[in-house]
Amino acid sequence: MAMMAGQASEPVHVIGGGLAGSEAAWQLARAGVPVVLHEMRPLRTTAAHRTGGLAELVCSNSFRSDDAENNAVGLLHAEMRHLGSLVMAAADAHRVPAGQALAVDRERFSAAVEQALSSDPMVTLRREELAGLPPEAWNSVIIATGPLTSSPLAQALQELTGQESLAFFDAIAPIVHRESIDFTKAWMQSRWDKGDGADYVNCPLTEAEYEAFVDALLTAEAMPFHHWERETPYFEGCLPIEVMAERGRRTLAFGPMKPVGLRNPHDGGRRPFAVVQLRQDNALGTLFNMVGFQTKLRHGDQVRVFRTIPGLEGAEFARLGGIHRNTFVNAPKVLDGLLRLRARPSLRLAGQITGCEGYVESAAIGLLAGRFAAAERRGATPVPPPDTTGLGALLNHITKGADAVSFQPMNVNFGLFPPLADTPGRRPLRGGERKRALARRAMADLDAWHSQASFPPTAATGCR
Repeated sequence: MAMMAGQASEPVHVIGGGLAGSEAAWQLARAGVPVVLHEMRPLRTTAAHRTGGLAELVCSNSFRSDDAENNAVGLLHAEMRHLGSLVMAAADAHRVPAGQALAVDRERFSAAVEQALSSDPMVTLRREELAGLPPEAWNSVIIATGPLTSSPLAQALQELTGQESLAFFDAIAPIVHRESIDFTKAWMQSRWDKGDGADYVNCPLTEAEYEAFVDALLTAEAMPFHHWERETPYFEGCLPIEVMAERGRRTLAFGPMKPVGLRNPHDGGRRPFAVVQLRQDNALGTLFNMVGFQTKLRHGDQVRVFRTIPGLEGAEFARLGGIHRNTFVNAPKVLDGLLRLRARPSLRLAGQITGCEGYVESAAIGLLAGRFAAAERRGATPVPPPDTTGLGALLNHITKGADAVSFQPMNVNFGLFPPLADTPGRRPLRGGERKRALARRAMADLDAWHSQASFPPTAATGCR
């Protein structure tokens, strides 16, 4: 959707000065496109923020692993650095000791981002709240208002996209890498053989195994709510499994773990006492979601408890469960592949409101939104990065790769990447070898995409 030549000097409006909005504004400015960055703080604050600074880190000061060869988020760090990310430059300039992780001094990081943007002649910073959708006259807008989007704007987005396309809390079930499931114990089958007859992975439990599982749930430790989440009630349709277990020891067996319509081929076709079902979560078939297993258990306890389930003893988790306050759209349903709202293509979304999870992922989607909007302003057709890259895999997942029916926020992980091509006569790569090969392919493909799809940047103002 290229803009007319007369619009080339019009600003792009970015709403929200968090990590995604700040990164989007920086990418626009580097491309020589004027940008107006709207941030409502400190005129109006949120229950989570404590300052009026741009890119304030709220829940953690960690950007997680910085290992670009063995960790998908570390690879995303490397890709963003390669594309001139302001967020990564500020993080690198103000990192604090954290082993292989990238952790930062919160205050200095925020100050560095704000200084870089406020001193850039292409950026106009306006401290104001937009109480609703932007004016129609703004023909290129990036909405990057984060998980605590103000009520008027959230309501306007809900009315624009449809009542069922905006969520106000996460009810997240764990996601397992398919290759880590033990199919000598698990099997593929739909209840009553409906659909294709083999749409779900089934992990069977005997009565003794079920009772031990419930005991483990009831003794595990749950994560506390943040202070701004404590008044958010559970929905009965999305209760944590540990809350269901507290209501009665057989509640789960008659709920998400009911075994009806299933027969275990590893046990003479008998019906198990209980079953944990996993549903395919991405188009590639590499990730499977534990059906009905949203939980507030601490992550270490989740891994310990869920690995007691037959077939999941060696499970590797692409995402662990959680329930917390978070405003996000059903991105596969309402966004196109360039992050534009289908209902109003002049509006782009970026950051956590798109359904990505985590600081780095939010900034990464902001980076892409800024580059896409800049390309349009300069009369070019935006080209998404290949889905073999971390940026492309994340974009592909939230816009079309994920199942819109069960869509929930997701961190970047290697399960989102297309599999490596098999080499005849050579065993498939596993574990660390596979991750390193995916990372090498990603950086090579990113470099090729960048050289073809990029535009000459303006001189950077730096990040101190």
